Amino acid sequence: MEQYFIGIDSGTQGTKALIVDRGTRRIISDAYSGHKIIEDNKGTKEQEPHWWIAACEEAISKALKRKNLDPGKVVAIGVSGQQHGMVPLDSEGSVLRPAKLWCDTATTKEADAITAKLGGAGKVIDKIGNSIAVGFTASKILWFKEHAPEKYEQLDCVLLPHEYINFWLTGERKAEYGDASGTAYFDVRKRCWSKEVLNTIDPTGKLENCLPQLIESHDPVGKIRKEVAAKFGFSEDVIVSSGGGDNMMAAIGTGNVAPGVVTASLGTSGTIYCFSEEPVVDPQGELAAFCSSDGNWLPLVCTMNVTVATELTRALFDLNVEQLNERIAASQAGANGLILLPYFNGERTPALPTAKATIYGMDSTNYNNSNVCRAAMEGATFGLRYGLDVFKRQGITPAEIRLVGGGSKSAIWRQIVADIFACPVVCPTTEEAGALGAALQAVWCHLNSTEEKTPLKQVTDEFVSLDESSRVEPQPENVILYKQIYEKYLHLNNIMSEFYNPEDEE
Repeated sequence: MEQYFIGIDSGTQGTKALIVDRGTRRIISDAYSGHKIIEDNKGTKEQEPHWWIAACEEAISKALKRKNLDPGKVVAIGVSGQQHGMVPLDSEGSVLRPAKLWCDTATTKEADAITAKLGGAGKVIDKIGNSIAVGFTASKILWFKEHAPEKYEQLDCVLLPHEYINFWLTGERKAEYGDASGTAYFDVRKRCWSKEVLNTIDPTGKLENCLPQLIESHDPVGKIRKEVAAKFGFSEDVIVSSGGGDNMMAAIGTGNVAPGVVTASLGTSGTIYCFSEEPVVDPQGELAAFCSSDGNWLPLVCTMNVTVATELTRALFDLNVEQLNERIAASQAGANGLILLPYFNGERTPALPTAKATIYGMDSTNYNNSNVCRAAMEGATFGLRYGLDVFKRQGITPAEIRLVGGGSKSAIWRQIVADIFACPVVCPTTEEAGALGAALQAVWCHLNSTEEKTPLKQVTDEFVSLDESSRVEPQPENVILYKQIYEKYLHLNNIMSEFYNPEDEE
């Protein structure tokens, strides 16, 4: 009997719906719907949550119709969502204001204020295992409380983006440990909400009562609402798995559910993460000590600007993706002396939320679009290399990188990553790791609720494979060159950091 499982990946730029057939272990259809964004030059990055729902509806409908699939064969749904976003709901379940996103840096002062009240960054890391990064949810809630007090009084529940989509699907307000650990009011060691951080944000105790129930990663959020089932023609017995943050789901989608695998994502933001059976806490707070969405932990480093840098540069020169790659290939390793600090959205790692992008090394011979394009791609990769160095401080040195995200489709970018990281690179067969991970978590949840308990690795081993045609090895001469340029990159970053003063932004 055919059984279909839907994975939804709701990201910053759009929503992907992917359908897998358990019997054939294949992806049988997928579809995409884009999102708008609300932004300004003060760091604001917001979206209306109903845009996500509209995109989910469109993507699911398209994926079903594209292959004329029977919706009655859908068994379970899993949701991957952009992490850290704040969705405030009133008692009726209505959204009180647009969701502040992971890339919103307008709450820098609030992040600093929470950190100061808790005794400084070191004390915060001791308490919850993570710092209060500006991108995390905690500072967004304090911002909401201070800037919209009347609406805050109406607050009944705070959800993350994937939790809000689960709420639409099931009517249930629940959270799982992986995405919850990116809020900065969650203790990753004890796997529970941190009352101390919550009471620092709101001493009245109100906020503590506005958080969803925590469930295990293998547990369902609930069954699909009758209205949603009727809309798509699903059975009312369809279950919705716990879901998780996009990085947690991409870990599942790349088979990163056992020791020894490291995944790097070249998306709007950049991430590097790996499996761990224990919490990995960085005393300097640059590594995010997240829980995974498989019951373990997922130490992770995030940078804010990866395809942001290449897409802005592509738009600047009015190039399509193929032309961008051609321009980069026409340059050479090191971009003939140009170095780009790619801080178009500020930066999380290193913690420079008010940083601006900088291009260095221009002269009359190298200032052309090929070199600028290559500098953008190299600069974004140097930013991720900084993240890899944070991993190495914790004793984590990858033997191979599994590369995902939009940037991984570029052969020249894969080579640049291999050369700058000095490590082999290979892509999974499926590019949409977040959506696939969500679908596989739904399979896992279904198996655990209807059959014998099944290890998640057994599920990922059946579905996840590597595209050996994408594999690249580091080129020794480029490894040496990029090591030298990276040292210049770090030096330039140290010099420019003196100019990244929040007071200058007022």
